[in-house]
Amino acid sequence: MLSDFETKLLSVMMIFIMLGMGASLTFKDFVLALRKPAGVGIGLVTTYVLTPLVGVTLATVLQLPPAYAVGLILMACLPGGTTSNIFNYFSKGVLSLSILMTVVSTLFAVLLVPLTLGLLTANIEGEWRVPPANVAQVLFVLLVPTVIGMLLRKWNANVGAVIEMLGGLLGVVVIVFLIATWVPRNHQLLATTPWQVYVGSIGLGLCGFLVGYVFARLVKQDGRRARTIALETGIQNGPLGVLIVLLTFTGTQQQEVLLIPVLYSLFIVLTSAAVTVWFRRITTREELARDAAKIGALARG
Repeated sequence: MLSDFETKLLSVMMIFIMLGMGASLTFKDFVLALRKPAGVGIGLVTTYVLTPLVGVTLATVLQLPPAYAVGLILMACLPGGTTSNIFNYFSKGVLSLSILMTVVSTLFAVLLVPLTLGLLTANIEGEWRVPPANVAQVLFVLLVPTVIGMLLRKWNANVGAVIEMLGGLLGVVVIVFLIATWVPRNHQLLATTPWQVYVGSIGLGLCGFLVGYVFARLVKQDGRRARTIALETGIQNGPLGVLIVLLTFTGTQQQEVLLIPVLYSLFIVLTSAAVTVWFRRITTREELARDAAKIGALARG
């Protein structure tokens, strides 16, 4: 499904993406997070409890075969990626919260993704299961560039800022790369793919947005923070999911399991763009309302 060259290029890109993610955060941010842990705690719950349950529910309701079910549940168990930070920036979300949630969920991923994935795929046939040890190894290796990025940011803030920007852009580049190289070669496969696979691939992101927003509001987060958490919850690290499948399966088995992670990565850009435009309009309207209220208060004073 992906050539050897594309697989190697994806691996290199993932290293740079994680490097950029690390460069977006300083060690002081963790101290601040411990002082006000509500947003991060909510993010961990939505990422490692609610979204995985959404994935299992979709796989069950759609009656997906084991290969597709594993791909969908794998994507549901993964943390957010740098792409979510970009969309939160354009949606006028709370960018600091978005970045912190992305990095913290990625750090916790080494323990929580294998655990969650193992529990939720326990009933799936052994040949189709993703070994939790494989996931842990990939995530542990990817933590190295993340820590290096944090150290570079501490050493030189300007260098860190450049790496952060490049890492975020590469998150989008990887998805565009998949669209440009994978779709033309696999158009026949896409034409014969069951509708349930498309519903699962698109529905995971849309349900993630909804679950993240509703849960954030239930725990008394304001609208802007709730929208930030919604984007973080709905946007999973698609390139990471693709990489895990490529390093775990081979041949026809790899092609079948890889289908939903690739389709998710393609469609999440479109759905996220639409949600981002909607969220941006809401935030802009709220800002204008606050400005009008301030002007009115001054006029009355």
